Amino acid sequence: MKNIIKATCLLVLAGIILGGCSKFDQINTDPTAASADQVQVEYFIDNSIIHAQMNPGVSERTFVLYWVPGGRQIADADGATFSVGAYEDEWIGEYYNNISQALTYINTGITVANQQIAAGTEKPYTNNLLQVARIWRAYLMSEMSDNFGPIPDSGFQGKNPDFNSVKDVYYYLLAELKDASLKLNLSVTSPQIANEDPAYGFDYSKWQRYANSLRLRLAMRLSEVDPQKAQAEFEDADKLPLLTDNSQIFQMQEKPGWDDLSGMYTRCWYLLPLSTTLDNLVVNLGGITSAQQLPTVISPDSLSSAMANIKAADYVGQRYTDYFSMQTNNPVTGYWFDGMPQTIDPRMYQMFYIPGNVSSSTFPNGTCGAVTSNTIANLMDPTNTNKVVKAVNGEFTWNGIQDGYNGTTWGNINNLITIGGANGTIPSLGNQFRQQKALRVFFAPWETYFLLAEAAVRGWSTPMAGKQAYEAGIASSFQYWGVSQYLNAYLASTDYNNDGTSVNWDNTQEPPATHTMTYVNGMTGDSGTVQIAYPVNNLYKSGTLKNDLLTKIITQKFIAQTPWLPLETWSDHRRLGLPFFENVVFQGSISTLPNLTSSNYMQCSVQNLPQRMKYPSGLRNSNANGYNQAVSLLGTGGDNILTPLWWAQH
Repeated sequence: MKNIIKATCLLVLAGIILGGCSKFDQINTDPTAASADQVQVEYFIDNSIIHAQMNPGVSERTFVLYWVPGGRQIADADGATFSVGAYEDEWIGEYYNNISQALTYINTGITVANQQIAAGTEKPYTNNLLQVARIWRAYLMSEMSDNFGPIPDSGFQGKNPDFNSVKDVYYYLLAELKDASLKLNLSVTSPQIANEDPAYGFDYSKWQRYANSLRLRLAMRLSEVDPQKAQAEFEDADKLPLLTDNSQIFQMQEKPGWDDLSGMYTRCWYLLPLSTTLDNLVVNLGGITSAQQLPTVISPDSLSSAMANIKAADYVGQRYTDYFSMQTNNPVTGYWFDGMPQTIDPRMYQMFYIPGNVSSSTFPNGTCGAVTSNTIANLMDPTNTNKVVKAVNGEFTWNGIQDGYNGTTWGNINNLITIGGANGTIPSLGNQFRQQKALRVFFAPWETYFLLAEAAVRGWSTPMAGKQAYEAGIASSFQYWGVSQYLNAYLASTDYNNDGTSVNWDNTQEPPATHTMTYVNGMTGDSGTVQIAYPVNNLYKSGTLKNDLLTKIITQKFIAQTPWLPLETWSDHRRLGLPFFENVVFQGSISTLPNLTSSNYMQCSVQNLPQRMKYPSGLRNSNANGYNQAVSLLGTGGDNILTPLWWAQH
């Protein structure tokens, strides 16, 4: 982490010297104070969308070190930051400044558009730009609220704003999205300004679809706390044109450099290893074998070695109970999977680099060596951390990393899969996401379909049946990853993943409490059998269900949203407790997670998981009244990481 901070801070400092730094009072900037050459509405829209992409200094602190640990798609870069309830005021302050600036830009655009319309100086497309700006503002406000909670719903007017409750903010956003969508005139075009919209090129039909699908997302967010409002808004929106085709994905092109268009995952020091949470969701899921998939993803010179290392379906790995913390509810803790799984969700080999596959274009060969070609991890003596007892080869193996797994921080065990040991030995995010050439996804059709499937399961009126929507969501995701050839077999599979969930919609039979697996003692080579229990998710239906329809939907939604939408997977988990999130490893008392103890580490609890970002100290200094309002609106938990938001589980 010290290297990450050093490298980032040097570049951020250079940016501040050259370009000036943002301030906490940006939220109070007068949007009407625009000079004569800054009054084109499309410029403000463009600036706001691009700024929300976040430069690497902000995206590292927010996307990589907060949203990713919160959403559990990729393992925490440190093993001991947000996933264990810790935070850095400076980092949060950078994000708060950044989104405040994006909101200032878009509010300025809205103000200018209204002024032009009132003065009769508008262009034929100005009204549409006004509606686009309102739609984008609704997204920005939802993002800000989902991170902090109460925010202003009418700030950016040249004075310190009042803060509104999360309920009031959501009601406002739902109304804004409906009104803006209906006021778009789809007969109007504006190709002359298409370059000022990095998402849709001012294709207003796509903006309308995005608005309506975004309304589905925000309506569903209220499902557990305000179900009548949620249903009414959802059913009203799902009758309108929705974002349902991959050609309509809301995405933005990343570009090389150090600016707002730089990539989310592009700093060369990012390890970005596969998380245990995602690993348990995808291993044994879907019935598509590694033997089918590896010839398409392994370089020819390594294919025979990779194929020879495929393991049996009932094999759990090499057992190293002295080298892994056993104080966790991860169902396969204590085992190192020393090969390739028999079956795995086919999207995984598209997303993640396979250790040892160094000749492949997916190898993340960063200039500062975040991931190396080394595949050897040393097992150290638990009583003498300077003594190597065994060298373990991670070539063509598949393991996730569990958050909190940091021997230096949590105890004397120098674990096999510490973050340091992950360098080259653990699947990590592929090179295609690290080159600043990807398209960052903000909203995709699969989310629309999974929202419709969830609504159908809830008994709400939807334009398609639950099974149809569920399978369409998976199909959309498979198309995105180029694995549609496996779709039919995948949809038919009744195999349970490590969490006890299957793909097939019609198979809702619950898995047995345990299943028999074979293993090999990693130190002696002796083989044996063991009963592996499927995990109990106390946050959902008191842990009684693992393979019901809603669990299937959210499991597939989680996989499909990886790696672009960790904020959404975090929000879904805060709302529903789905999918199963294992507790961070407990190697000793964690001051930021006081609820987690040696006697309850097998129990899931919202008090073991981060629920929100704290407001930065700069807000208290710049708007003490607004800050006090916000804290009061948070309720008894106050301004703390573990305080659930209004719409989340409590």
